[in-house]
Amino acid sequence: MPVARLVARVESEGREMAYVYVNGSIVEESEAVISVLDHGLVAGDGIFEALAVYDGTPFAVRRHLERLARSAAGMRFTQVPDLGEVEDAIHRVVKANQIGFGKVRVTYTAGDGPLGSDRLPSRPRLVVATAPLGPIAPTAKVALSPWPRNERGILAGLKTTSYAENVVGLNWAISQGADEIIFPNLKGELCEGSGSNIFVVVDGELITPTLASGCLAGVTRDLIVEHLGGVERDLPIEALKSGVVEEAFLSSSLREAQAITFVDDFALPVAPGPVSLEISRRFRELIKDNLNP
Repeated sequence: MPVARLVARVESEGREMAYVYVNGSIVEESEAVISVLDHGLVAGDGIFEALAVYDGTPFAVRRHLERLARSAAGMRFTQVPDLGEVEDAIHRVVKANQIGFGKVRVTYTAGDGPLGSDRLPSRPRLVVATAPLGPIAPTAKVALSPWPRNERGILAGLKTTSYAENVVGLNWAISQGADEIIFPNLKGELCEGSGSNIFVVVDGELITPTLASGCLAGVTRDLIVEHLGGVERDLPIEALKSGVVEEAFLSSSLREAQAITFVDDFALPVAPGPVSLEISRRFRELIKDNLNP
């Protein structure tokens, strides 16, 4: 397909045409074909990353690629992703779709397989897609999950396409009038959201759950801990509504640092609070100064 066509923006049925990357080729989204036997579809046998794009540049690519590799190892894939190919595909798709502010979704599956849990030695499948984003809401309401995360589970800490637990949990939270669900782990400790990490402020100290809690090592979480302060410590999930938490926020590649206003029907003292505002400001500076930390 000619390069000129790849970057063209055309109207089709009332919306702009999008382009995706599938195993070496960039094609129109409407022409992309995935086998019905793909094990990512059949069994959720895949991994993924979601990156933010600022001013046409994907953010923290190296960190996302490193986590993709860790997830592939944890999934025991015999054919690991070619990180050079993945990085090239990310930049090609962002350029093809002329994304300014948006997101990139990288999906890597075990390839075609049987209609069951066992795998075949087939070629893995790499898909990269993009979408523009609107403004990020400054605050969010959360609902505490009645279902725990299993911090001892085989998929704990891996970013896999086995996401039904998150889908059902988030759908339930939305039905409760919330924007995100917060899971405890089996110990009753604070863990994470369906697609976010959580930070709290107690006695002026910024705290996020340890990885031993079962939470994902979020890229934004790690950047905040490494560059902006904060400590890793496990807390009981009840702390969110006990009055000891002075403020709290969600973090993710697409939320950045989003202040929490309510936990169920319990209003936090201030949202956004001074710590949340400072972290948000400094994180935006980090993005501006270094798009690939």
